[in-house]
Amino acid sequence: MAKAIFAAILLSSIAHAQANQTRSASEAGITSEPYAIPLWDRGAPGALGREPRDVPAVTVYRPVDPRRTATAVIIAPGGGYRLLASNHEGRQVADWLNALGVTAFVLSYRLGPRYHHPIELGDAKRAVRLVRSRASQLGFAPDRVGMMGFSAGGHLAATLGTHFDRGDSHAADPIERFSSRPDFLILAYPVISFTAPYAHAASRTNLLGDNPSMALREELSDELHVNADTPPTFLFSTAADRVVPSENSVSFYLALHKAGVPAELHIFEKGPHGVGLALGNPVLGEWPRLLANWLHDRGLLEKR
Repeated sequence: MAKAIFAAILLSSIAHAQANQTRSASEAGITSEPYAIPLWDRGAPGALGREPRDVPAVTVYRPVDPRRTATAVIIAPGGGYRLLASNHEGRQVADWLNALGVTAFVLSYRLGPRYHHPIELGDAKRAVRLVRSRASQLGFAPDRVGMMGFSAGGHLAATLGTHFDRGDSHAADPIERFSSRPDFLILAYPVISFTAPYAHAASRTNLLGDNPSMALREELSDELHVNADTPPTFLFSTAADRVVPSENSVSFYLALHKAGVPAELHIFEKGPHGVGLALGNPVLGEWPRLLANWLHDRGLLEKR
């Protein structure tokens, strides 16, 4: 009963936050409607056309409530690097984060088989740089920008957390001067390894092509590249997931633990792949609350 009540409160909080946005935005002179920002103004590097699928972007969801936090999260929906589950692993998650006072950005990154690595990683790096460059304008701290990913989007987030760079201080484009390192990671039933027996073959093929070399597979097996600079990480999975087995999350957690990186892992016994927030499930619906507790403990939900 308590779990069902908590889920109802969460849903009510989301609805309340959304209802307040129009009034608060009017008072602040800021649009409350989500809006998209292309990652590059003059076309993305390596773009194969000008269709929407060739234009990576972030859609901004703002908690215009003046009590918002100084934290932002970029969300990478899953979809096996072939499509984007941008509703239950994008918009719904952004609304939930808004209810916590967190500014959210849903990332539309380029996909296979039209695009392969390193295009997707380049889109993720650019997203962090762009978001960080807008911190003052949008009301959050540039050192409180996290990356959240679901399934293949979790692989993209984990890859960014292990393959980031600090920016190019001499770049002509000022956005490229910002670091692409996320300040924290949130990984929901993520794809992690491309070499282990439990690797998600479809994500690997869509990202790397039909016959990637072992060297490339190892380069994109993120559990092999964790070090002390990898961001603090929250992980969630289920033991019943047969699409992306929980061994992916376990391997990344163990690598984080070995490197001394703060990490928290939750594996639920039951639940299929791709559940999103699972707010209607009295058991799996606990994971967003556990995440909120983790964010709170790290000081990421403090109000400005």
